[in-house]
Amino acid sequence: MKILSCPIILLCLLIIAGCKTNAGEHSNDSSADVTPVKSRPLAFENGKIFEIDGRKMLWGGDQPADHFDISNSELKDPQYHYGIGRERFPALLKPAFQSVQEADEIWENDARFLVATSPKEVKAYSIKDLTRHEVVNDELDGRPIMAVYCILADLGAIYERTYGDHVLTFALSGYTYFDKNVWEGLDGFILWDRDTESLWWPLVGRAVSGPLKGVQLFEMDKTLWKDTTWEQVKSRYPNARVLISGQDYERPASWKKINDFSSIFDYSNRMK
Repeated sequence: MKILSCPIILLCLLIIAGCKTNAGEHSNDSSADVTPVKSRPLAFENGKIFEIDGRKMLWGGDQPADHFDISNSELKDPQYHYGIGRERFPALLKPAFQSVQEADEIWENDARFLVATSPKEVKAYSIKDLTRHEVVNDELDGRPIMAVYCILADLGAIYERTYGDHVLTFALSGYTYFDKNVWEGLDGFILWDRDTESLWWPLVGRAVSGPLKGVQLFEMDKTLWKDTTWEQVKSRYPNARVLISGQDYERPASWKKINDFSSIFDYSNRMK
């Protein structure tokens, strides 16, 4: 789904959204080596790409474990933008919801929403809230999904999170990226998964660096989700659960990492 908007307005909104999020917390793997090592900057206009022990790194925050290893990245260095830190946007892990009746006191009929449906459950995510979170890791009737929205590209979609034997958890890298030949040259956010720390660029629909490079980003069946309005949510899905506005959370200090990627690649290859 793509609806073009004014890039200047969208750029301003992205900066405002980033500034309003929690800037003081970091998410690090407690088992990661945070011992200072010799590094040197590489040529990059904002100084966010550098080398550590022969590995090409992308700055991800104030702690050494925040940085992304992009040694195998398919992206071009000068085309990364921003770099505000990997935990600046509150990409939700355990979202809370309310009823349509409760939410109706907040939303105007023309407010935009992404809606994910199943025979037993419906979830509704306002575009306004997704602009702040950009990623909401969730479940729909026990099925791991995520709702995402990138304000610069006006890309909104519902994606699957199950890859073979694993469920991935996604967050924002703090970077956007553009390619003049992709998505009409608009910037688009770069995601990362907490499980392998691979980087994903939704505008091309795959992981672009890290252990899962080349793995497809799986969009949920388009018959099961839609971009709609609050008026339609109320009339068609009166029992929907609606994302509560203004949520935040304490960033996790550590998380489990996946070391065996075989089932992820097998699953990705089967789904192509």
